[in-house]
Amino acid sequence: MGTSPPPPPDDSGPYPWSAPPPGQGRGGGGQAAGRLGGRWRRLFAGILDIIIVGVISSPFTYESFSTVWDADKDIFVRVPIQHTFLAALVGFLYYWLLTAFWNGQTLGKKLFGLRVVDIGWGRVGVGQAAVRELVAWLLYATCCLGWINLAFILFTSRKQAIHDIAARTLVVDT
Repeated sequence: MGTSPPPPPDDSGPYPWSAPPPGQGRGGGGQAAGRLGGRWRRLFAGILDIIIVGVISSPFTYESFSTVWDADKDIFVRVPIQHTFLAALVGFLYYWLLTAFWNGQTLGKKLFGLRVVDIGWGRVGVGQAAVRELVAWLLYATCCLGWINLAFILFTSRKQAIHDIAARTLVVDT
């Protein structure tokens, strides 16, 4: 019969944001913990990524017009239509796919020597990257919550924004 295998290590720690010891926890795989990414480098990497997303999505952000019938005036009128949904989709896909499939890095993070990892310092998963970006985009789309999301980086010991806490990720040096 034999004995049953030991339970997997508990990576939750006393608080949801505490780190497991190096080599333990989800995605640890024996990797030694590195350094957390600097706040200023994270800011400049984010600015560069926003510029890149703006350039990529600019063909989708133009203003076009659709002609519709206005029954009250009994005429056709031109109504402006902005393609912001497509631009937001391009941005979401940029952050999600690069983070999930390019070693946890967007172009800005790569240039500034940063990457997104799981809180166990392992590779970030596809679903985890999707949760991270979905929470970030929802907060950015909701008035001032995007600024509050980013402000968390200043006040948490692990430099985590709300979207990092929700997805259980860290931004670290490469």
